[in-house]
Amino acid sequence: MALLEVTNLDVRFGLRQGEVRALRDVNFTLERGERLGIVGESGAGKSVAAFSLLNLIAKPGFIAGGSISFEGKTLNTMSERGLRKVRGNRISMIFQDPMMTLNPVLSIGEQMVECLKAHRRISSKEASAICLDKLRQVQIPSPETRLDQYPHELSGGMRQRVIIAIALLLDPDIIIADEPTTALDVTIQAEIMALLLELCEQHNVGLILITHDLGVVSQVTQRMLVMYAGRVIEQGPTREIINDPQHPYTQGLINALPQMATPGERLNQIRGSMPSLSNLPSGCAFHPRCNFINRADGKPRPACIEQVPGFVESGNCRVACHMVAEMLEDRRLKEETS
Repeated sequence: MALLEVTNLDVRFGLRQGEVRALRDVNFTLERGERLGIVGESGAGKSVAAFSLLNLIAKPGFIAGGSISFEGKTLNTMSERGLRKVRGNRISMIFQDPMMTLNPVLSIGEQMVECLKAHRRISSKEASAICLDKLRQVQIPSPETRLDQYPHELSGGMRQRVIIAIALLLDPDIIIADEPTTALDVTIQAEIMALLLELCEQHNVGLILITHDLGVVSQVTQRMLVMYAGRVIEQGPTREIINDPQHPYTQGLINALPQMATPGERLNQIRGSMPSLSNLPSGCAFHPRCNFINRADGKPRPACIEQVPGFVESGNCRVACHMVAEMLEDRRLKEETS
């Protein structure tokens, strides 16, 4: 049994003009100690998926269907009291902006001790000792001094290290990192990601990394999901997807990396933009932006416009694309006739 198993997850937001489906039939698993990346443009549904795992979707959002199973227990039907025993304790979350996460009127030590005492029956002295140990693990200099400081007294990189230390306080089984390096400069980003990877390997902690940075995903994760308009459109081993992307959207994301462009020429880009979830195109949601919608005869592929693609197996990956399905079928027929 997988440590975490998400099955047919469906998340919706109730608006005046009707319900909007933010996630559609999302499926994935996470084993103990495994590192999973979830990538896609803004609006793809990455953060909604992350928040759903701990049932943190704010109203008017709600989980309309599917299941989220952690160690065999269904989280999305669990009581609020039961969820409090999981949040921060068994599953921790690192949010995008540490200044929005940390309380500006409480010292670092007060916030860390409060987190510990919410889940453990320990003295303030024992809690402070654990806090110091975690701050040392995330390589914060002079941890004794930092406990008495306030968030505004620390640099951005230092605040993010504090957030990671808080996430590790209760020795969780899973850490969900929602774009943890967005607000940091490039050199600090590399340090934080290297630290997070090292700590996860040391403690055998599962990691779900939400990001739009394919470079980070390729260095840190073992498996990845590519999301578009609320659906997973490709998933599999990270190296296999990075080296041989199957879905046209995944190919576009990789080709849009600066290092993929010829020096002195315009950067590659995916034409158009992410569609509104309240007005998704028919068929494959990516088809208005896809460079491969036309067949060899120059005519559009009808299935792309009319039918939502199902998953097909391509190597160790699963891809939701009509073009890939046709290519695999053509390959199978050639092998049978040869």
